[in-house]
Amino acid sequence: MRVFFMGTPDFAACSLRGLLGAGFEVTGVFTQPDKPVGRKQRLTPPPVKTLAAEHGVPVYQPVKLRDGRAAELIRSLRPDVIAVVAYGRILPKEILDIPPLGCVNIHGSLLPRYRGAAPIQWAVINGDAETGVTAQYMAEAMDAGDIIAARRTAILPGETAGELFERLAPLGAELLCDVLRQIGNGTAGRTPQVEAEATYAPPLTKETAALDFGLPGRLILSRIHGLDPWPVATAEIAGVRFKIYKADFSEKRASAAPGTLLSAGKRGIEVAVSDGSITITELQAPGGKRMAASDYLRGHPLCL
Repeated sequence: MRVFFMGTPDFAACSLRGLLGAGFEVTGVFTQPDKPVGRKQRLTPPPVKTLAAEHGVPVYQPVKLRDGRAAELIRSLRPDVIAVVAYGRILPKEILDIPPLGCVNIHGSLLPRYRGAAPIQWAVINGDAETGVTAQYMAEAMDAGDIIAARRTAILPGETAGELFERLAPLGAELLCDVLRQIGNGTAGRTPQVEAEATYAPPLTKETAALDFGLPGRLILSRIHGLDPWPVATAEIAGVRFKIYKADFSEKRASAAPGTLLSAGKRGIEVAVSDGSITITELQAPGGKRMAASDYLRGHPLCL
């Protein structure tokens, strides 16, 4: 089977590695343009580009998909199927119509839940007990194609979005290889999504990061976990805006309003929330490094 692959981050590179290891003929790769990264803004290739180059797979980084050139290039490579994993671009109909066996997408949720850009993060933010990956035939509407198959997994207590990404990536790679084999031998399923059950996972922004201490404590913890590794939860405490990485929740109710600083010491920084308190145990101050809250407090005591 001749496969044209589209993807960009590490999550997608895992699927490309799976295809190459399983013996699929990858005729070429579309990935996003190189981007400046880090404080020095060094131009850095996406993980899919690096992996493809290591295996001698032709790499293309088109800026536009709707000018006809991208479609012409893909046609020239004669793929049987197009596989898309976290590419970051919406495919026009002229590309969707090219491969005779269709375009297959691996999405990081149990569709139709969490269509959109950040399904893994929002599943954690919302405190879901379960998530997974879904293989779908791509349609013109975002993540609305017929479902081929899905794999489920529990979200572990305290698991961050970054940790969940690492678990879902190989699950998605296995699923992609399996469904492509099924498509090749004519045994693949096809189930339309139930539109009434669809939910959406919009992109995360730095504005998303601000914690609301008026929420229940367990939802605050879920938000902290879901915003790690980016953009990372933030909160202003005693006049300092911290990045928050880890915290514990206590149901013991405080007599203070949500957001009130209750204590600051060896256990961390305790703040009142709507149904108890959370104790921040790992944080990062402006211009500082990520560290235990107790270590920060040794040199920067907070006034109650």
